[in-house]
Amino acid sequence: MKHCFKSGGNPVFIGILPLDSEESGLCEEILVHEHYLVHKPEQISWMESAGAIHDGLSFGTIAIQLAQHRGAKVISTVYNLEEKQCLERIVPSVVRIIDVSNGKYDLTETCLEETGGLGVNIIIDAGVRLHNKENETTSQQLLPHKHDIITLLSAGGHWVTTEKNLQLDPPDCRYLFLKGASVSFLNDEIWNLSNVMEKLSSGVFKPHLDKPVPLYEAKVSMELVQKNQARKKQVVQL
Repeated sequence: MKHCFKSGGNPVFIGILPLDSEESGLCEEILVHEHYLVHKPEQISWMESAGAIHDGLSFGTIAIQLAQHRGAKVISTVYNLEEKQCLERIVPSVVRIIDVSNGKYDLTETCLEETGGLGVNIIIDAGVRLHNKENETTSQQLLPHKHDIITLLSAGGHWVTTEKNLQLDPPDCRYLFLKGASVSFLNDEIWNLSNVMEKLSSGVFKPHLDKPVPLYEAKVSMELVQKNQARKKQVVQL
């Protein structure tokens, strides 16, 4: 649960109430630990603040905008038309968007073609297949195989994975060693509130949000998301 509020005449704060909090969020006043609070810059609107903290700004969008801020060329995969349209709105634009949902594009072949066969310096995955299984769901089948990712890494490349149960066989490790490549695990909590507000304020990245909806429409928006009929970041305006 997220809160945006003022404390008397003091500076504005925004914060996150963790799910394991002993305090209820359904009250007029609440005690929140200072670690869950951050100053809201004056030039940032309430909507952007609420839409950027925690799940309001997905890591994929952050990673793309940060990479572009550092001058990197970004190649991204998408799994549906809605994700593709979202990435097309990012300025500057992504170098290549690969739609893997229709099976027309081979991820490895496309990326190597785009990089002239040199491979990719940094790969951040949104999940990875460890083994080929017959009973895989459609969403699992769309994920890249670990061998594909290792193949795509350039010399000295770096692989950041969200797969907490990643298992690499000895041949995989040897291949990574010969490439001088490395592997690390992504921890979502590495992005603390102050970093998010600082980069949001400086324009390094920004959330891609629909218009805020009133409270009576929040239920409809939530039902669409739960039924997988929509993937969106929505701010409820009270």
